[in-house]
Amino acid sequence: MAAIGKIRSWGPVLATVIGLALFAFIAEEMFRSCEATNNEKRQQVGEVLGKKISVQDYQALVDEYQSVIKMTQGRDNLSEEEMNQLKDQVWQQFVNNTIMEQEASKLGLTVTDEELQNIMKTGTNPMLMQTPFVNQQTGRFDVNQLTKFLDDYKKMQSQPQQAQVLEQYKQVYDYWKFIEKQLRVNALGSKYQTLLGQCLLSNPVSAKMAFAGQTEESDIQLATLPYTAIKDTDVKVSESDVKAKYNELKEMFKQPTESRDIKYVDFQVVASAADRAALMKTINDARQKLESGAAPAEVVRKAQSQIAYTGVPMTKRAFARDIAAKLDSMQVGQVSAPFETARDNTVNVIKLIAKSEMPDSIEYRQIQVGGETVEAARKTADSIATALKGGADFEALAKKYKQEGSKQWLTSSMYENVQTLDADTKAYITTLTTAAPNEIKNIEFTGGNIIVQVTNRKAMTTKYDAAVIKHTIDFSKETYSAAYNKFSQYVSENKTLEGIEKNAAKFGYKVQERKDLFNSEHTVAGLRSTREAMKWIFDAKKGEVSPLYECGNNDHLLVIALTNVHAKGYRDVKDVEEQLKQEVIRDKKFEKAAEMLKGVKSLDAAKQKGASIDSVHQITFSAPVFVQATGTSEPALSGAVAAAKKGQFSAAPIKGNGGAFLFQVIEKKQREGAKFEPKAVQDQLRQRALQAASRFMNELYMKANVVDNRYLFF
Repeated sequence: MAAIGKIRSWGPVLATVIGLALFAFIAEEMFRSCEATNNEKRQQVGEVLGKKISVQDYQALVDEYQSVIKMTQGRDNLSEEEMNQLKDQVWQQFVNNTIMEQEASKLGLTVTDEELQNIMKTGTNPMLMQTPFVNQQTGRFDVNQLTKFLDDYKKMQSQPQQAQVLEQYKQVYDYWKFIEKQLRVNALGSKYQTLLGQCLLSNPVSAKMAFAGQTEESDIQLATLPYTAIKDTDVKVSESDVKAKYNELKEMFKQPTESRDIKYVDFQVVASAADRAALMKTINDARQKLESGAAPAEVVRKAQSQIAYTGVPMTKRAFARDIAAKLDSMQVGQVSAPFETARDNTVNVIKLIAKSEMPDSIEYRQIQVGGETVEAARKTADSIATALKGGADFEALAKKYKQEGSKQWLTSSMYENVQTLDADTKAYITTLTTAAPNEIKNIEFTGGNIIVQVTNRKAMTTKYDAAVIKHTIDFSKETYSAAYNKFSQYVSENKTLEGIEKNAAKFGYKVQERKDLFNSEHTVAGLRSTREAMKWIFDAKKGEVSPLYECGNNDHLLVIALTNVHAKGYRDVKDVEEQLKQEVIRDKKFEKAAEMLKGVKSLDAAKQKGASIDSVHQITFSAPVFVQATGTSEPALSGAVAAAKKGQFSAAPIKGNGGAFLFQVIEKKQREGAKFEPKAVQDQLRQRALQAASRFMNELYMKANVVDNRYLFF
C-alpha cells in the first residue's frame, strides 16, 4: 500500500512527463505533415479548380507538344522564344481542359469511343488532315490506313531486331495518340458550346427591331458643345467624387491575378574602344589575307567567323540579310571593306569568289557501290559507269545491285543551311549541281563510290561562292569586370529606392519603370535569363531592392526595386485615381454644358449659347455616330436619334464622350434597296449570339481560382 501511495504521489509529475511526450510525438508528426505539404507545394506548377499539376506532369505535357512540333515541322530544336510560346500554349490548354471537364461533368457530357470512331470515319476534321493517314486520292483521312499502321506497330513490338524502324513507328504512334486526345477534347468543347448555343434564341420581333436598327437612316442638324470649351480649372474634383466614381465603375478595375510594379536599372556591357581596336586588327589581317589569295576556309576559321566557308555556291537566301544585300553590287574577286551591322552587333568582311547561274532544283538518280575493299568498290563502279555510258538501263542495273535507282530531287535549301560540309559531301553536291543532263558521273568517296545521273534541272538562279567573316563585337573580360565592379558599387551603396533613383545619374545609369508585371511573363525588362529576378519580384515586399543580377546574353547587369503590389481582385482606388479623375471631369463638364444648354428649344438658340452646328447624314442605331467637332465616336447620340421622330428636336442635351449634343431630325427613311427577310435576320442575330457565347471560357476562367506558379520553375 505504501508503494501504491508513493506512485500516486508522483502522479502529477508522471502526467506532465507523459503529456510532454505525447505533445512531442504529435508535434513531430505535425512537422512531418507540414514539411510534406510544403514539399508538395514546392513541386506544383499551378492549380485550376482545385486540380493541381506538378512540375513533372507539366514538363511531360511540354515534351509531348514539343515532340509533335518537331515531327510535324521537321525541326530538331526550338528557339527560346518558341519554347516560351509552347509553354504558354500547354498551360492554357491545361487550364481550358480542366475547366471544360468540370463543366461537362456537371451536365453529364462525354465523348464516347463510338463518337470518336464516327469522327475518324467521316475523315474531314482538320486535325485528322495533319496526320500521315490521309488518302491522296480522296483527300480525306483514311481510317483503314490508321488501322493497318496500329496493327503493324503492335506486331513490330515483338521484333526487337527492327529497333530502328520501331523507333520511327513509335514517333508516329505517339503523334497519333496526341491527335486522338485532342480530338476528344475538341469534341467535348464543341458539344458544350453547341448546348450553350441552343439556349440562345431569336424571334421575329427582335429581328424586325434589328433590321430597323441597321437600315433606318436619319439625317440631322447637330449642335455640339465640346468639353474642350470648358477649362479644366473651372471643374473641381473632390476625393468623394473620385470614390463615388470608383464605386460606379468598380467592375472595370477587377484583375484575376496579382501584378507588381517595379523600377529598375538595366546596364548593357558593350565593347570598349580597346576591344574594338583589337577586333579590327584581327578583321583587317583576315581581309588582307583574303585579298592576297590565301585559302578562304582557313582565313575564315582563324578569324573565328560565325559563318564557315563551305566552298559550295549558294543562293542569296542562304546568307544573312546584311551580307546578301551587298553581293549583287560586288565584282568577282572583290573583298569588301569591313562594315558593321547593328542588328546582330557584328563586323563583317565579304570576298566574292565566284558568281554563276545554276539550277535551284536537280532531279537525279544514283547507284551506291561498295565492296570488300575500296579498290574492289572502285573496280565495280568503273564497270557500272562504263555499262551505263554504253546504253545500259539505269534502273535495271540498280536492281542488280539491290537498289531502286529511282529519280529524286535535290534542292538548294536542303544543303544551304548546313554550317560545315566534309570533303565527300562537298564533292557530291558539286558534281550534281554542275553535271550536264543525262551525264553519268562516277564519284569517289572515302569508303566507296556513287554513280549518279542528273535527269533534270529546274529554276536556274544566281548562286554565289562567297567567303564571309562575321564576328560579334564582343567585350573583353577586363571590360566586363570594370563594368561589373562599377555597377556592384552602385548597388551596394544604394539599398533603398530613394538611393537607386537619386544616384543613378551620378553613375551614368537610368532608372526605368514597369507597371503591372505578371508572373506569367517570361522575362523582366525584356531580358533573357531573368527567372531568378522574376522569383525575387514576386517574393519581395514593397520598397525592397534586389541584389545584382547578371542576365541577358551574359551582357546585362540588372537591379530592381519593388514599388507596388496589386493583389488579385479590385485595384485600389489610388492605382486608378487619374483615370477616375478624367471620368469625373467629363461628368462635371457635361453638367456645366447641360446647364448652358438648359431650356434651348432650337438650333439657333443653341448656337447663341456657343454650340457649333453641323449636318450629319445616314445615322443608324447599329453604328455609333462619329462627330467631327469633337473627334469622338458617340453611341449615345445614335440611340437618341433612332428614338426621335422626323422633325423632332431633342428634349434634353445628350451626354457624349466628347461633348454635349442637341439635334433636330431633318429626314428619316429606309435605306434604299433594303428588304426585310425575317429568317435571314433571325439567323444573323443567332449567329451574333453564338459568337458572343463563344467567349464563355473567359467567364469560367474568372471563377476557376487559377494559380500559375510557372515562374518558379521555367
